[in-house]
Amino acid sequence: MTSSPQPPNEPTEPHGHTGHEHSGAGQASGHSHGNSHGHGHGGHSHGHGPAAPVSKHLRKVIAAVLIPFAAAVFVGMAVLWPGGAPAHERTGVGFDRQTQQGTVVSLERVDCKSVNASQVPPTGDASTPEGREAQAAQTGECKKATVEVGTGSDKGRTFVEVVQPGAPRQLEKGQEVVVAYAPDAPRDLQYSVIDVNRKFPMALLAGIFAVAVVVVGRMRGLFALIALVVSFGVLTLFILPAILQGSNPLLVAIIGASAIMLIALYMCHGLTARTSVAVLGTLVSLLLIGLLGSLFIDWAFLSGNTDDNTGLIHGLYPDIDMSGLLLAGVIIGSLGVLDDVTVTQTSAVWELHQADPTMGPRGLYRAAIRIGRDHIASVVNTLVLAYAGAALPLLLLFSIANSSMGSVANSELVAEEIVRTLVGSIGLVASVPVTTALAALVVSADRPESPVASPASGPVRGGRGRRRKR
Repeated sequence: MTSSPQPPNEPTEPHGHTGHEHSGAGQASGHSHGNSHGHGHGGHSHGHGPAAPVSKHLRKVIAAVLIPFAAAVFVGMAVLWPGGAPAHERTGVGFDRQTQQGTVVSLERVDCKSVNASQVPPTGDASTPEGREAQAAQTGECKKATVEVGTGSDKGRTFVEVVQPGAPRQLEKGQEVVVAYAPDAPRDLQYSVIDVNRKFPMALLAGIFAVAVVVVGRMRGLFALIALVVSFGVLTLFILPAILQGSNPLLVAIIGASAIMLIALYMCHGLTARTSVAVLGTLVSLLLIGLLGSLFIDWAFLSGNTDDNTGLIHGLYPDIDMSGLLLAGVIIGSLGVLDDVTVTQTSAVWELHQADPTMGPRGLYRAAIRIGRDHIASVVNTLVLAYAGAALPLLLLFSIANSSMGSVANSELVAEEIVRTLVGSIGLVASVPVTTALAALVVSADRPESPVASPASGPVRGGRGRRRKR
């Protein structure tokens, strides 16, 4: 027998450190105790690496649960596959405008009065914010930008854009911009600048992120990036077009989130029993979030139509269930953090079992739940602060208006975020005991196959020997 470990014969284990685990189990009777001990600690030292292969019986039980679920998910995707977003006539409002790329080719400073940038109110009242802004625009220095259209049928055409001194978006010569096209407007007014082009800095930031993930995470990081691309593919090719086609938003979100969960978890963490337990824990938590979200969205009479964007969506596609769309957003928004919690808890249980194979399911649960409590505190705080940060301008407006906390929380715009945050947080909190209990039961019930030790070799001591006696 050679001293190098044999390749693993478990088809469900990913490449990596599995060979050490398997060879340590398969050669325990032939090697000295010191060699067997070295293999056992070699597997544990890899932290979140693949766990030891589980028994065929346990794999069959897990497969009996997950294979029908995965089949139902992908059948549902096939049935609801939209084949693209439905066409509609552009309204020219908000994001629903024809846009092209442009470049500021020249810029000159002019007196605002000469270009009639703004008019003082007819009453001459400059006490209002609008009046003061108009008066300042009349007496200030404006910028007259000449913009050249760079794409589309009018490529090379130029138009003039006047920028007032107090405008939040100022233009510079050579700056790339996004221009809106209104075909029904007079020729001189068909084009206008609506934003600046940020593609390069955004692409550079994405590149830095990808390099950092691959450098630190190596192959795991690479697979995580691939899973991220696949997740965005499911979102943009299936979830969004299916909702626009009129499918039930909740059903589409559940099927789409389940597909993302299966692809991302197995791609990042391997086709193992440990990953399958994390999938089951995530699924139970998603179902809880869906039930609670549906109950409280209906109970609180949240329409989901609270701002200009949702109003535009409802105007373009009146058949879309906006409250269902809100619930779909709650489910999809909770999925990413759920994956993190369930994978971490499952890994903790597996590592605790490897460290002390004599520990029963109750002991494993108690030890792992202490880790989970720390995770709960940090994750819930993260969710609340994330939503508060996104709604900070809105909260500032309420603060300026001297509104009480009760009236702020009662407004539909804030109530939506409160329900979204609390429902997602309840699902996250529940995922910790659920996933920990599942992992403790699975890893304790496992009986991996191992060759029977010969009488000459004597009883096998160490973790594996004790595990076979249970």
